[in-house]
Amino acid sequence: MTSPSQAAVVGEDAGLVAEAPMPAGADAKKLEGRSPGQLMWIRFKRDRTGVISGCVVLFFFLIAALAPVISKLYGKDPYTLYARKDFDLLDDYGLPSGPNGGISGDFWFGVEPGLGRDVFTQLLYGMRTTLYMALLITIVTVVTGVIIGLIGGYAGGRTDYWLGRITDFFMSFPSQLFMIAVTPVVVSLFVGRNEEVPTYIRAFSIIAVLWFLGWMGMSRLIRGVTLSLREREYVEAARVAGASRWRILRKELLPNVVTPILVQGTYLLPGTMLSVAFLSYVGVGFTEPTPDWGRMFAKAGHIYENAPTYMFFPGVAMVIFVVAFNLFGDSVRDAFDPKSGR
Repeated sequence: MTSPSQAAVVGEDAGLVAEAPMPAGADAKKLEGRSPGQLMWIRFKRDRTGVISGCVVLFFFLIAALAPVISKLYGKDPYTLYARKDFDLLDDYGLPSGPNGGISGDFWFGVEPGLGRDVFTQLLYGMRTTLYMALLITIVTVVTGVIIGLIGGYAGGRTDYWLGRITDFFMSFPSQLFMIAVTPVVVSLFVGRNEEVPTYIRAFSIIAVLWFLGWMGMSRLIRGVTLSLREREYVEAARVAGASRWRILRKELLPNVVTPILVQGTYLLPGTMLSVAFLSYVGVGFTEPTPDWGRMFAKAGHIYENAPTYMFFPGVAMVIFVVAFNLFGDSVRDAFDPKSGR
């Protein structure tokens, strides 16, 4: 006779149901099998580096979203020229008169050389501009790459051939030179030569250029995965059952490419953020008075010898974010595919 302590043990990754006999009079407790998403979350939680990196990334996005609230509580904004209200903030050369770039109880990160604006609120709003622009561009880029990759990989034949040649054509553009040259052209399509360029036009031009140059890697990745999936039994069964191509793409293939989409997206976002900052750094992205990480670096590059503190805080913040997001991406990849990790 089987004792009450005996139970069937099933491996965690098998996703099967494990059921143990319970003592007489007790309610039977059924342990449900874990889905791939639940297994991924369990593995991710065990990775301390990934959890800490994810918290750091979430913290950056949170304070960027709450920049107006923090600015109101702090009592300053990134646009006011405080040196015009307090002439003691800057010396005769336009440099902060206080030590360490003018850091004090009133100006936590100091004051901006030349104009006397608050560096702390400039950094908050600059992070908000850069991070959420990068997030929007990444989403648009991923969606475009996934659609083209799925269609080309599943359709095959001439469709796959021509989509592949179009992808190769776009990949041949020198990305940095093309961004610098084309962004002003896109702006000029909407605004006259002597007119002031609205911030939303500059934002649209940055999104258009970075999307134009960014979807090809995702497309090739999804195409390769789709080519290996379209011959699977469940796809063949759906095709024999009379399912339409749209249904097969949406119900059979798309759920099975979520893993590479998420992993590639986590690597794509920090690179996109650096590209947004790069455009502002070279003067074709956001300009005065819009706060932006790249614009802060551009100014810091001209004054770092006399005011090195102005570069310190945005530089440290960007390094922390990029490193944390890359570590987070590695942890997500390892959680989805443990055999590819450490």
